[in-house]
Amino acid sequence: MSDPRTEAVSAHFRRSSAALERAATSAELRTIIVTIADRISGALRAGNKLMLAGNGGSAADAQHIAAEFLSRFAFDRAPLPAIALTTDTSVLTAVGNDYGYEHVFARQVRGLGRAGDVFIAISTSGRSRSVIAALKAARDAGVGTIGFTGARDTPMHPLCDLILAAPSEETALIQQIHITAAHAICTVVERDLFPAEAARLP
Repeated sequence: MSDPRTEAVSAHFRRSSAALERAATSAELRTIIVTIADRISGALRAGNKLMLAGNGGSAADAQHIAAEFLSRFAFDRAPLPAIALTTDTSVLTAVGNDYGYEHVFARQVRGLGRAGDVFIAISTSGRSRSVIAALKAARDAGVGTIGFTGARDTPMHPLCDLILAAPSEETALIQQIHITAAHAICTVVERDLFPAEAARLP
C-alpha cells in the first residue's frame, strides 16, 4: 500500500513542475520579466534605489531579492542599492503600534522613497492591505511601482506600472515562480549594469 504522505509529496512536485513549465513557456511572462529588469536597471543607473516589501513568505522573498542586488548574484561586482522594508523590527513595531499594521510599509516608502526609485510590492493574493497602502504611497512619491502577484486580477493591478502575474492560484507555487522570476531579473540587471564582469563568465 502506498504511503499517502509520499503521494502528497509527489503531487506537490507535479503541481510545481507544471506551474514552472507554464511560466517558462509564457512569452508574456518572459517579456514582463525583461521589462521589469530594464526598469530596475534604468533606476539604478540613474542613482536611484530599489525597495521591496511583502508579508510572510513574501517578506522572505523581499529580503532574498534585496540581498541578491546588494551583495551579488552571479558574479562579483559593485553593490546595488536595494532595501527590504520588512527587516527593521523597531520601525515595524513602532509604525504598527502608532498607526496600525496597514501602514508599516507605506510610512517607510514615504520616508525613504524618492522620485525615480522603484518599489517591488509582493503579494500572492494581491489584496494585502499593507502592500496596497505602500503602493499608494509610492505612487504619491513618484516612485515606480512593480507588483508580484498571482494569476487573478487584484486591487494591486491598477496601482502598479508593471505586474508580474505568476500563472497559478496556489500560494506556494506563486511564491516559487516569484523567486525564480526574481533570479531571472537579477541575471538581466547584472548583465546590463556590469557588462565587462559578465563577459568574463565561463
